Amino acid sequence: MNDTGKTLPLATRRFVELEEQYGAHNYKPLDVVLAHGSGAWLTDVEGKRYLDCLGAYSAVNQGHAHPRIVSALCEQAQRLTITGRAFRNDQLPLFEQEVCALLGYETALPMNTGVEAVETAIKLARRYGYTVRGIAPDQAEIIVCDNNFHGRTTTIIGFSSEPLYKDGFGPFAPGFVSVPFGDIESLAAVMNERTCAFLVEPIQAEAGILIPPVGYLSKAAALCKERGVLLLADEIQTGLGRTGSLLCCDHEGVKPDVAILGKALSGGVYPVSAVLTSRAVMEVLRPGSHGSTFGGNPLGCAVARAALSVLVDEDLPARAAALGVRLLERLRQIKSPHVKEVRGRGLLVGIELHRRARPFCEALAQRGVLCKETHDFVLRMAPPLVVTETDLEFAVTQCTAVLS
Repeated sequence: MNDTGKTLPLATRRFVELEEQYGAHNYKPLDVVLAHGSGAWLTDVEGKRYLDCLGAYSAVNQGHAHPRIVSALCEQAQRLTITGRAFRNDQLPLFEQEVCALLGYETALPMNTGVEAVETAIKLARRYGYTVRGIAPDQAEIIVCDNNFHGRTTTIIGFSSEPLYKDGFGPFAPGFVSVPFGDIESLAAVMNERTCAFLVEPIQAEAGILIPPVGYLSKAAALCKERGVLLLADEIQTGLGRTGSLLCCDHEGVKPDVAILGKALSGGVYPVSAVLTSRAVMEVLRPGSHGSTFGGNPLGCAVARAALSVLVDEDLPARAAALGVRLLERLRQIKSPHVKEVRGRGLLVGIELHRRARPFCEALAQRGVLCKETHDFVLRMAPPLVVTETDLEFAVTQCTAVLS
């Protein structure tokens, strides 16, 4: 039986039972077993099609199985997949050059997962604080925001304000101070001579698509510059076209000192993340001070190069901007006693409900639309940026039926 009490189809039930028996129970997925994906659509093991309105948390901005990205993967896999960073390869320099040129930075350091990129940014900020700012050893502090989500390592969950993420995993690393998201006065009040960085998501996606007041990011950037503090922008979910610009920070004309990328950096085909920054900041690292066996491997770099070219050639940020306006407009027209607020930017949308969102997600899945709740009461919608107007109208029609 599934969460709604209905008997699952035979093939679906087999996979669900196997996963429940042999897998860890650290997720509570909808009982949909997916087998194929193309563009904005997914197909399950029973042959039923679904419109993907989650987009693997922004990992597939370019759409599922984009032919150019898959072709780059297959071609590179037949040439060279990994050497380790003990040697150079012919894809890493090209990836570094292209991502820096696209986003206007001097240097890039590739890793694998988003949380590794965040950890890399933390290490860069601390060492910069010690070696350049002259902060006393082991005294550096990084300011973060309440309701943040930057990943799942023990360091990062230690400065989360969500008890569920921390329960049973302590003790946690010191050196982090949390302030209310969007409150520039609180940010200014806690900055001191030990502050080396401010780590922030331009929009808090996991927290429920929380958007700060207009001007908050630009004021934060100006404050950081004034105090000599590095601005670290976690653009893992919000970057690379999702909100209607290459980086979400672009909406306020902000160029963070360190941009943190992941997810769509590889179009969902292979794990690739990166931090981008100035030469002055990156130079605090020396051989042996940071690294990864798979970070910067030629397979990942070839995939990321293709993923970036798709974003540019298909003008996906502009597409997200235009379609996002239409999607928000249509969702706000839904007359429903369950809806508290609809908010978003580009194709990153949250529908906050008065009731728990999980049953609505289950009902939408029955109607061929896949999305997921976040923080219990918010229904998150973030389809691949290749989604069409017709696709979105289908999604709105199903949301109307479920929410009305």
